[in-house]
Amino acid sequence: MRKGYFITIEGGEGAGKTTVFNELEKRIRQKGHQVVRTREPGGVQLAEQIRDILLHTKDIDMDDRTEALLYAAARREHLVKKVIPALEEGAIVLCDRFIDSSLAYQGYARGIGVEAVRAINEFAVEDYMPDLTLYFSVKPEIGLARVKKDQVRDWNRLDQEKLDFHKRVETGYNLINEEAKDRVQVIDANQSMEKVIEDTLRIVEKHI
Repeated sequence: MRKGYFITIEGGEGAGKTTVFNELEKRIRQKGHQVVRTREPGGVQLAEQIRDILLHTKDIDMDDRTEALLYAAARREHLVKKVIPALEEGAIVLCDRFIDSSLAYQGYARGIGVEAVRAINEFAVEDYMPDLTLYFSVKPEIGLARVKKDQVRDWNRLDQEKLDFHKRVETGYNLINEEAKDRVQVIDANQSMEKVIEDTLRIVEKHI
C-alpha cells in the first residue's frame, strides 16, 4: 500500500536541479520526515549499469528507440526495487527525473512520438505516477551556458547535443506540463538560485 509521497524533479540541462535537490532534501529531513533520495536513470544496481550505457558511453550513435527502451527498462527496475518499497514504508521519495524526461527527450526531442514513449513507460510504471512534479524552467541558452561553466559536472551524452535539440526538449516539456497541471508545478529557474530555492520550498510545503 502506498503510504508515502512521491516527488519528482524535472528540467533541461543546467536548470540547477541538483542544487535545489540538496536544499529540499535537507529541509524535509529537518521537519522530521523520512526521505529517500534517488535518481533516474539509476538508483539501483542494474539501473545504474544501464545509466552508464545511456549517458557515459563514448559511442553516441545509439538508435533512438533503443535509447527510449533502455530508459524504460531502467525505470521499471528502479521503481520496483527502490521507489515502491520506500513509498510503502511511508517515506517521501525525491527522484531526480522520471517519466516526463522520457516524454520530453525521447518522445518529443528525438521525434519518436510522445504517445509511443508514453505507452512503453506506462507498461513500465503501471499506476505509480508522482504525487508532485517540480519542473525547473530555464531557457536552453542559459542552461547550456551554466553547464559549460560547471567544472565539477560530469558531462554526458545529452550535454553534447546541439542547441536545437535542447530547444525541442523545452517545447516537449511545455506540452507535457500543460497536460498535467494537476501534478506539475513550474518554477522559473532563470532567477537567482536563492529565489528558485525559495519558490520550491514554498510549493513543497503546501503539499506535504
